[in-house]
Amino acid sequence: MNLENDSLTTERENTINFREELDKYLIHWKWFLLAIISSLAIAYFYLRYETPLYKASSSLLVKDERKGGAANELAAFADLNLLSGVKSNVDNEIEIIKSRTLIEKTIKDLGLNIKYFNKGRVKNGEVYGKIPIKVLLPSIEEEKFNIFQSFIIENINKTSYKLFDANENVIGTFQYGSKIKVKDLELIILNQEAIDGKDTSAKYSMVINITPTRYVVESFLSRLTVASISKNTSVVELSITDPLNKRGEDFLDRLIVNYNEDAVNDKNYISKNTSNFIQERLAIISKELDGVEKEAESFKKENKLTDITSEAGLFLNNSSEFEKNIIENEIQLSVVNSMNDYIKNNKSDIIPANILSTESKASELIRDYNLLVLERAKKIKNAGEQHPDIININSQIAAIKENINTSLQGFKQTLNIRKKDLNRQKAILDGKISNIPEQEREYRGLFRQQNIKESLYLYLLQKREETAISLAITAPNAKVIDKAISSINPVSPNKRLIYLSALIIGLLLPFSIIYIKNLLDTKIKNRLDIERNSSVPFLGDVPRSDSSEEIINATSRSSTAEALRIIRTNIEFLLNNKIENNAKTIFLTSTFPKEGKTFLSLNVAGTIALSGKKVLLIGMDVRNPKLDEYVSLPSKGLTSFLTSKDDSIDDYIIKQKGFDNFYILPAGIIPPNPAELLMSTKVEQMFTDLKSRFDYVIVDTAPVSLVTDTFLIAQHADCFLYVVRANMLDKRMLIVPNNLYKEKKLPNMSIVLNDTDTKKGYGYGYGYGYGYGYGAEVKKETWYNKILSKIKK
Repeated sequence: MNLENDSLTTERENTINFREELDKYLIHWKWFLLAIISSLAIAYFYLRYETPLYKASSSLLVKDERKGGAANELAAFADLNLLSGVKSNVDNEIEIIKSRTLIEKTIKDLGLNIKYFNKGRVKNGEVYGKIPIKVLLPSIEEEKFNIFQSFIIENINKTSYKLFDANENVIGTFQYGSKIKVKDLELIILNQEAIDGKDTSAKYSMVINITPTRYVVESFLSRLTVASISKNTSVVELSITDPLNKRGEDFLDRLIVNYNEDAVNDKNYISKNTSNFIQERLAIISKELDGVEKEAESFKKENKLTDITSEAGLFLNNSSEFEKNIIENEIQLSVVNSMNDYIKNNKSDIIPANILSTESKASELIRDYNLLVLERAKKIKNAGEQHPDIININSQIAAIKENINTSLQGFKQTLNIRKKDLNRQKAILDGKISNIPEQEREYRGLFRQQNIKESLYLYLLQKREETAISLAITAPNAKVIDKAISSINPVSPNKRLIYLSALIIGLLLPFSIIYIKNLLDTKIKNRLDIERNSSVPFLGDVPRSDSSEEIINATSRSSTAEALRIIRTNIEFLLNNKIENNAKTIFLTSTFPKEGKTFLSLNVAGTIALSGKKVLLIGMDVRNPKLDEYVSLPSKGLTSFLTSKDDSIDDYIIKQKGFDNFYILPAGIIPPNPAELLMSTKVEQMFTDLKSRFDYVIVDTAPVSLVTDTFLIAQHADCFLYVVRANMLDKRMLIVPNNLYKEKKLPNMSIVLNDTDTKKGYGYGYGYGYGYGYGAEVKKETWYNKILSKIKK
């Protein structure tokens, strides 16, 4: 039987119920509807105020004569391999067209760093082409013109206007055509309509945005596309997206014009400069040939050089000797400093001797000092500190010690002077050594120049005529095939794609939230969660109480009361084979506290008592009794009876008010030894007695995962109701009742699900049609119902 239940449970876990999964989301259909409406509304307003982009395109034919930039112009120097790394003609020209220099020149020619806008209520509309005013920047210093500037111009008449800053603060009133200075920026504003002879009496306001050129270049460069149409042709297509189709066309046309002008200027420039270069070089090299040998002779005289290699070896030997002397001098300085420190910290001890150089007079003084210290040490053994001899020796020691300090200071000064002299001489020698490689390199360079310049002179004579022939003709570099033309419909934003994306987002957003919420939520929700994760029989579920009553009565019509009546009926089927001469004993337990077993014990007992049966409810959760939280009970009870000797059980049983056949045996005072108390023979005698006097005995026991109390009395039960609370117990904890059921530790065990939500749970709920309180929670109008009703109106 257990194997069959396990296989059924495994089959349920591995089977996906698509209808059930769909119901998880359909129950939240209002959230899906609200998300879709919101995302579509956002998409509508985005499209309403987003600036559309148009694509302008043009094509031109790049001529083959220009092989890699200035190939023809530099053909005279082809044998110098100057063009060995140049790629194909078309690839190079594409990079030239996309160059920042060419784009910047085009922007300045068209004045595209100045934008004009008509003021609007929500956003300003940009205008281009026919503009009533025109702003000129007579002089721009790039280091100052590095921030965005924005102004508002309000026309007064054909001769004057009022200028505001970006915050609509008045700057002043000025005349058209006059030069003004605002924020270190010089402006000239022209009345274009007055120049064209139109009526300028109408008042209007325009917003002027001035952008630094480098930002405008970056913007156009990112939107510009230049590509070859195919590998077999040299036709290049240029395209750009822009909010204003006319501006895109003008930019491409002007860019092509500037590209051709740049190519022609390059050719002319190279042609003239190449010829001038050759003439100048011929004159210079003829003079240089005569002076090369004289320069070599003068170089040796100035640097006093005969044989550079021999002099270098001599300098290195001298440098090594100086290094040795500097190190010895540093050692002597270190010794003098150490002696100074020792003498300062030493009062009367022996001073080390024979460590100073013989050059220092301090060595003899130290020897005399040490002799006096030894003599003083001998005499002080027989005489006191105040003896005249000792006092005389002390004065001699102090005098010699002072002389030692003076001598050491003088020796130290001598060493410092010697150190400076050694460093100075070594620096001079190092300077000569460091100059040797440079002198040798310069001399070799002079020697090579004689041969180089002679060869170069003959080479230039030959190339002078070749350059004049190859650079005689100058022509544009490319031919325009199609002038720039823009698309009729905008290429961005794509309305269909945006609305489709909004619809998908509206569906995915609530779906993702619900999916993640369900994925992270491991609590038991409904009957299906128990059936999937447990092989224990399911007896019934009790929905969340929608009334304030603690115990149901004969008039209760709430969904909780109806659920308890169903559980009462199921218990009868569960105990159908029970012998009638004894009471039917029903134990209730749970995994953890606060799962509602006490509440269910009380109400199951009350429900059975309402059917005319004599029922006794025993509180056997003696460690943590909770019955007194629902009904008024005395402090004495079961534990008092078990610890007494002669008391009768009837002394502790009380009748519940409002019921004819409902009796309660409270748990009593919490004992110090609950497990031992429940193991006593008196418990078995008590159950035998009570089963003969009542029809039903309902027992509220302790949670099974915390203490062993329930297992100690489990043999007295006819069936066990295992209470599981929805939205509290983790699904993984169902392994506890599963193991108990498989090991048959709790007889005739079944699960009762407590505190379920009938609005989100599985099935049809309770209280489906008659009586007060049936389904009242379903009729409550939620906030999104109110929103939807207003939308419908």
